[in-house]
Amino acid sequence: MRSTLTQRGQTVVPAAIRKHFKLSPADCLEWVIEGDSLRVSPVRADPIAAFRGRGKGGSTARLLAERRADRGTE
Repeated sequence: MRSTLTQRGQTVVPAAIRKHFKLSPADCLEWVIEGDSLRVSPVRADPIAAFRGRGKGGSTARLLAERRADRGTE
């Protein structure tokens, strides 16, 4: 899918993408530069609620373990 930039730097997110990701006018998009590529990701108002139910279980324990490991490298 493609969209065009206007002179003001605006673009339209195609309807199929909005429906697939359940985007509404209140949602934000994050633009990330990765080398010569651009990645656009939806950012939910409440990222915890958006993540809920998508993990394989034990995500809190994994997160805490990662935080402990990060503290060890500081």
